[in-house]
Amino acid sequence: MSANPNDPGEGHSPAAWTTVIIMLVAFAAGTVFFVLAMPLGVYACVALLIIGPIVGLILSKAGYGVNGPKYVPKAHS
Repeated sequence: MSANPNDPGEGHSPAAWTTVIIMLVAFAAGTVFFVLAMPLGVYACVALLIIGPIVGLILSKAGYGVNGPKYVPKAHS
């Protein structure tokens, strides 16, 4: 399997990583709040799950997406 060196990859950008981290933290915290029977915390984490992709879209539009001018791809080994 030969990799194309010009291929930007699948989401290897600051916008994508930020989105994934926000949503992962929201999911993990929401699970803890659910187990502890704290509905307000669960609802806050649901809101954070919705905010995650919005932040990613904003970062992508600001140039930190895969095809953005501020994104610097790293070489794969």
